[in-house]
Amino acid sequence: MNKRGLGSVAVATATVLLLGACGSVEEGSDVEDTYNFATEQVVNPSDATGGTLRFGYSDQIESTDPGNTYYGYNWNFTRFYARALMTYAPDVGTAGTAAVPDLAVDLPVPSDDGLSWTVKIHPGLKYEDGTEIVAEDIKYAVARSNYGEELLNGPKYFQELLADSDSYAGPYAGGDPLAGFGGIETPDDHTLVFKLKRPFADFPYILTEPQSAPVPVDTEEGKGELYQTRVLSSGPYKFAEDYQPGSGLHLVRNDQWDPATDPIRKALPDEITVEEELDPNEIDQRLMTGALDVDLGGNGLSPAAKGAAISDGQIKPRLDNPSTGAVRYAAINTQVEPLDDVACRQAIMFAADHDSLRRAWGGEIGGEIPTQFLPPTLAGHDATIDFYPSEDDKGDADLALEKLQECGEPDGFSTNIAVRSDRPAEVEAAQALQQSLERVGISTEIKEYPSSPFTKSYAGSPEYANSNDIGLTFYGWIPDWPTGYGVLYPLLYGGDNIRAQSNSNLSQLDDPDINRLLERSTETTDPDEQAAIYANVDRLVMENAAIVPAVFEKSVLYRPENLTNVYFHSGYAMYDFMALGTTNK
Repeated sequence: MNKRGLGSVAVATATVLLLGACGSVEEGSDVEDTYNFATEQVVNPSDATGGTLRFGYSDQIESTDPGNTYYGYNWNFTRFYARALMTYAPDVGTAGTAAVPDLAVDLPVPSDDGLSWTVKIHPGLKYEDGTEIVAEDIKYAVARSNYGEELLNGPKYFQELLADSDSYAGPYAGGDPLAGFGGIETPDDHTLVFKLKRPFADFPYILTEPQSAPVPVDTEEGKGELYQTRVLSSGPYKFAEDYQPGSGLHLVRNDQWDPATDPIRKALPDEITVEEELDPNEIDQRLMTGALDVDLGGNGLSPAAKGAAISDGQIKPRLDNPSTGAVRYAAINTQVEPLDDVACRQAIMFAADHDSLRRAWGGEIGGEIPTQFLPPTLAGHDATIDFYPSEDDKGDADLALEKLQECGEPDGFSTNIAVRSDRPAEVEAAQALQQSLERVGISTEIKEYPSSPFTKSYAGSPEYANSNDIGLTFYGWIPDWPTGYGVLYPLLYGGDNIRAQSNSNLSQLDDPDINRLLERSTETTDPDEQAAIYANVDRLVMENAAIVPAVFEKSVLYRPENLTNVYFHSGYAMYDFMALGTTNK
């Protein structure tokens, strides 16, 4: 067993790839058209410090607490003030999906049997108040984010994998906050030993999640959701004042951060601000007029702006159109009638007009039309999977009607479609699907909800979704890490993975064959065998008609003239926030 990189885990060498090694394009150079250049190189490189980097967001931040978030933009952004054990390499292209040390001194080392991983952290690291960061703080951070009922937004991989902790009720149950939590040992202040129930080849990727960012055990603000008000910084920036959701966020420099231990973060701006609850079209306009620097959500221009911008010779050089690795889709709820019948679900699959679904994301510049679920950036993607073919990607109404007859609904049925109200592409896609389904007698009503509580309280609450007849939910997913497991497990594994709140298996699919295959994928270190397993899971998902894949996404990102060190990061599927600087003083 190779102790430096089990199975398909793409971990970098201990020497982190620095941005200076990347190709670059300087503003004002002889390059007349830098369209799409930030997908391959750094645009407008600069080491100049100072200024305020201004973000805008179309909703409230899901949570500023690194232990209570699952949105990709937040995993990218929290790194300004929260250092995890590992992170993604600061590089363009596929090199940016390699897991590299952050708080850790080196890569995690597995035991010969794969049942434990040892991580050493840098000694002498400090929080913003000058106290030392120790191993027990990381253990506590994992405990508070994965156990108990206080923090529900983030993933629960640690809880699912760590041994000797099944009876642990979490740090807020009373008494010693870590009593009974045996899954992580801390033999000294700078060593953690993660003990697993079973070998898990992708484990280093779990350590890139912000849930391993340290939280002091005795921090009063660490008790549940209150911590998001004032996160104690371990990164180059700290909260300037208490954060109140909806009022925006202001970060200033943290003088206790040690850049010598941190080659990931350039920390160029003096301050960072986030404006919340802006209209998506306003964000587009303010980016182009220089009033904002970055769209925090990372989704790119709204559908209304994409086509016009890419056709404008003055604007196009500032655009990037990368394949994000994300899949946009409609989950079909397998637990509401009549969609608990696979034939009724298959009727939706046949009726869907995939050409109109892609147009909701901007047509060709919005991505590729999929016939399967697993994105083409991941091993196991099989382009031959196509159970619901149609001419010109318009759907097959005749076969949809046959399936309705088969499931006992020859005249069609009615259901609801849930979308996030601040995601224009999702709203337009829901309208496109609505029109497709009307052709075969399936009537739908579109229900719009805010993004921040969408998976916690609405579509991600099985009780709410089922009692409100939410049969379809539009969503999108960037893989938790760049293997098939990082997208198939959170979205399609059943059992305890279907949570009462913040449930990401929106189809509520609990298929024993899929469950067994995903379990088996963690037991092998052979990448070819893993890829074959993921392809088989994809086939079963499509046969079960649990997902209507809408588009393998391409975003259209705008980079203002004053933004420096801009490049598309494949690990986060947006610009690398840690690299950015600004000439806005």
